[in-house]
Amino acid sequence: MTISITRQPELPEFVAHCLDLLSGVGASTAKRMFGGWGISHDGLTFAIIADLGAGERLYLKTDAQTRIRFETEGCAQFVYDAKGKPMAIGYHTAPPDAMESPALMLPWARMAWATAVAAQAGSGSKRGKKVASSTKK
Repeated sequence: MTISITRQPELPEFVAHCLDLLSGVGASTAKRMFGGWGISHDGLTFAIIADLGAGERLYLKTDAQTRIRFETEGCAQFVYDAKGKPMAIGYHTAPPDAMESPALMLPWARMAWATAVAAQAGSGSKRGKKVASSTKK
């Protein structure tokens, strides 16, 4: 019997660097996504890597509460062009200093992870409310 082993191709250097930086939340995986990369932990995406014209950058998940902390640090929101209109999503670049080491990234990575967990919990409850409110009497 012959067993074939498929090896995952080596990740680009910047993607591997970002995985190392985000390691404080636990083992994470990077998968190709829309021309960039999605970074997930326990199956939940909390960071993305994309090139929006200024080179590849790491974006961390944000919400209304955490966005303020990112903006205070000068972090840019993820904005892409959709049919000629700018579309913003809940991700901001990581602070430049945090890109230096896993220790400096740790509070930002934890914040992004907690935001992703909260968003997942919130989306589940919204679905339940939508179903309940659409029930006809």
